[in-house]
Amino acid sequence: MASFVALAERLLPALILVLAVIGAPLLMFSTQGLPKLRALEQELTQVRRENDEERRKIAFLRQTVRRLKDDPAAVERIARDELGLVRKDEVVFLLPRGR
Repeated sequence: MASFVALAERLLPALILVLAVIGAPLLMFSTQGLPKLRALEQELTQVRRENDEERRKIAFLRQTVRRLKDDPAAVERIARDELGLVRKDEVVFLLPRGR
């Protein structure tokens, strides 16, 4: 029994080392290893870019809402430019477009 324990004490570290030397590269280069990590890092970078773009859009929309709430000139500009509205005291002349 003592010889088995002594043999195990010598072989166990060597066996663990062999498993680590063989197993680590297999795990790293398997489809779930480094290639998967690289793909996930690229996806994360892309998602962060998209989030930044969405944050810029949100900031622009908040600024637009703030202007519409606080600036009557902005409301009038939108009414004229986008809706084609005019004031009651204005006269509209429709002219043919030049060719």
